Amino acid sequence: MGARRTGRLGAGWQGRLGVVLLAGWTVLAAQAVPAAAQEPAPANALRVCTPGDYPPYSVTDGAGAYRGVDIDLARGFADVLRRPLVFVPLTWAGLKTDFAALHCDIAVGGISDQPARRAFADFSIVYGTDGKTPITRRESGTDYATIEQINRPEVRVIANRGGTNEEFARKNFPAAQLTVWPENLTIFDEIEQGRADVFVTDAVEGRYRVRQHPDLQVLHPDKPFDSFAKVLLVRKDDPVLATALNAWLATQLATGAVDRLFEQWIGPTASAN
Repeated sequence: MGARRTGRLGAGWQGRLGVVLLAGWTVLAAQAVPAAAQEPAPANALRVCTPGDYPPYSVTDGAGAYRGVDIDLARGFADVLRRPLVFVPLTWAGLKTDFAALHCDIAVGGISDQPARRAFADFSIVYGTDGKTPITRRESGTDYATIEQINRPEVRVIANRGGTNEEFARKNFPAAQLTVWPENLTIFDEIEQGRADVFVTDAVEGRYRVRQHPDLQVLHPDKPFDSFAKVLLVRKDDPVLATALNAWLATQLATGAVDRLFEQWIGPTASAN
């Protein structure tokens, strides 16, 4: 399926890492949580912050219901911790300022490993990789397949505000006409309706979105413009939580559970919804 979910660690290393981390977490958790506690109180809820606008990682219906690869990972992790789960909305533009302010335990939603984000959060182990690739109308063919083709004064580029897509567009398409869109849920409609020519976003998202927008195409998703790691953010003051999350993710990677989640969303038998 191209660049998407192959982590930096091999399956053997993932398995061994999971065993080591799980052992360490068991000791730490035993020290931090009373042995008699069976059902955590609501005050002990795992606060999972997410923009909820980046399928297949995380998407919301607007009424507080979330679904996606990262959402399923968060639910599975909360189940392991035996803690109730609360999803907290935030924006990509506010990720830096709101992560601590909203008391996020973790943040999910297709988050890329960026050095600047280490200033306000710790990172989980890498659970996948992705890369930027163009989304255009099918009738455009390969007119916007390269950075050089896109970086022209007559080309209308669109990017969602505050995330790596906007950063990539500003860096690579200074000569193009750039529209910064306030969110990521309706941005594909702008291309489909001819109000923008191209949107450069994660290949995984492109693969998912073109199922919903048959007039659009994702160009060379197997050969994106770049490659970067996908991680979950963890609050800095909780090494027990970070150890537990890494142990659990390592196990999910080693058993192929993460790959199976992606296949449900963008595999050959996946539906548009």
